[in-house]
Amino acid sequence: MSDFGLEDSDSEEIIQKYEGERNEAGDRHGFGKAVLENGDTYEGQYHNGKRHGLGTYRFRNRAKHVGNYFQNMKHGEGTFYYPDGSKYEGYWVHDMRHGRGIYTYPNGDTYNGQWLKHQRHGQGTYHYKSTGAKYKGKWENGKMESKGEYIYSNHRFKGNFVKNNPSGPGKYVFDFGCEQHGTFIQLQEDQPEWEIPTSTNVKWIPKYISGPS
Repeated sequence: MSDFGLEDSDSEEIIQKYEGERNEAGDRHGFGKAVLENGDTYEGQYHNGKRHGLGTYRFRNRAKHVGNYFQNMKHGEGTFYYPDGSKYEGYWVHDMRHGRGIYTYPNGDTYNGQWLKHQRHGQGTYHYKSTGAKYKGKWENGKMESKGEYIYSNHRFKGNFVKNNPSGPGKYVFDFGCEQHGTFIQLQEDQPEWEIPTSTNVKWIPKYISGPS
């Protein structure tokens, strides 16, 4: 995931050049265009000297944010384009991804769901582009936690998750109606967010099969 510091770096500014409307006190107010001392640019609405309303902020490293601002901070709906090709479309609160949003990663994976202070948190779906599989369920502090399911092309796994890995009782449900019940045990604790769990970090212990014989 892209560097959080990049998203916050437009909070403070030293204006080198400004063209636009001002209020009676001489502050930037209304629509304007600004060139910052560090090479960044902003074009959009101002209120009493601060970015406030709809605007476009372009970073010198080719990142860009198009959306709403509140007292210089990203707040409300907006789209952030990162230099690595990833993109976030959704809600912001005080410069942080917060609320509903869609993040598209450099490898084409996507997450569509709830965010809390930059982290995936709440209900959401992560889609793996390379395999077509997806995880749908609950997230806590950026990781898969509690009830969820992995959905594959012809079957799915339903169960509990701990730190991105299935853990404890669960079942595989196949499209032809058969269900395999069992338990996942942990072999390793941490799992990168972009990888589907494999036999290297978890082990599936089958118990019984139900459904069509």
